[in-house]
Amino acid sequence: MEVNNRTARLAGFFYFLIAVTGLFSLMYVPSLLIVWDNPSETIDNIKSSEFLFRMEILSELLCYLFFIPLPLILYQLFKRINKTQAVLMAVLAIISVPISFNAVANKLDVLSLVRGAEYLNIYTPDEIQAQVMLAFKSYYNEILAVQVFWSLWLFPFGYLVFKSGFLPKLLGLFLMVGSIGYFLDFIGRMAFSDYGSLWISDYITIPASIGELGTCLWLLIMGIKNIAPTANGDKDKERISILP
Repeated sequence: MEVNNRTARLAGFFYFLIAVTGLFSLMYVPSLLIVWDNPSETIDNIKSSEFLFRMEILSELLCYLFFIPLPLILYQLFKRINKTQAVLMAVLAIISVPISFNAVANKLDVLSLVRGAEYLNIYTPDEIQAQVMLAFKSYYNEILAVQVFWSLWLFPFGYLVFKSGFLPKLLGLFLMVGSIGYFLDFIGRMAFSDYGSLWISDYITIPASIGELGTCLWLLIMGIKNIAPTANGDKDKERISILP
């Protein structure tokens, strides 16, 4: 595949879809429905907004589905910069997909529990509430595990952006720093039970967010400088002009 604006904007398009579906399913809807210290209210919220909860699940599954073609397209974009790093980037990203899908199965369990099927009559309301919250806890435990790969793939990605010459080096720096921050966030959440109450937990993943959102919008809107053979046939030299 020729490295051009079409490839870049296709990557930006999938990145944008991931951002929209991810923000909706991982942040917006859970903030409306889940009340960790009140299981009864959580179940009432899900029952009264079942369609919204279903849309959350669907959106999250689509988010991870979109995460399959994205690294493959990015591989095409960066393989001439450093093929080893491009392969590493793609592999680390794709490994996260089956783990992420498995995590969402816990939300399907929640949906089954709150719908009150006949076979659940053997459980008391308190037992149902406990199982719902346990399913949510299992979901977030798996999301924490998959964060390892969500962090690691950003480092080779950032390196490739930095070295590419057709994307701003600053975005590459944000991605690499963000990768380290994201991984340290994982370590902190694993090592310390009160990590979420520390001030650093609110800021350590910001560089990754800036790098990913910035790269997404740059690819989608600005495109890239074209890489093409020069007059002397050297295919590793880049053309300075930006494609329309």
